[in-house]
Amino acid sequence: MTLAIVRHAKSDWDDPSVSDHDRPLNARGRRDAPRMAALLASRPWRPEAIVTSTAVRARTTAAEFAAAMNVPLEEDPELYGAGAQTLLDTAIARGHDVMIVAHNPGMSVLGRHLSTKVPLMPTCGVATFTWDEDDWAVALKHAPLRVTYDIPEHLS
Repeated sequence: MTLAIVRHAKSDWDDPSVSDHDRPLNARGRRDAPRMAALLASRPWRPEAIVTSTAVRARTTAAEFAAAMNVPLEEDPELYGAGAQTLLDTAIARGHDVMIVAHNPGMSVLGRHLSTKVPLMPTCGVATFTWDEDDWAVALKHAPLRVTYDIPEHLS
């Protein structure tokens, strides 16, 4: 089983009248999201589904990954501002190979919980965790066999 967690790309703070939920991506976010999506799409793994927060910045980021990987996208309002346990529970409920796109601090807490190789989740950071199990209850009792951690700054 593989779980990928993606923190939304960098959002725009220029207009204070825009609600937090409705903030779009800024120029850096619009650049990073397709680049990180292409990176993940270049690898053989594909999630069964991508589940995203309903916030504009998360949905926009998730749409880039869904298009690049040709995977269905599902919105879940519970992921907006969700803590690590809610993020993990959402993944578990969706199947064995899932991508979650959401927000900090929940994403960083979940990443650190699953592996010390994930120090934090910067904007548009992607961490994948793979177990050689087919049952979440069993898998989560063990460290993942493989962990990848990619951040936009590593793509020069």
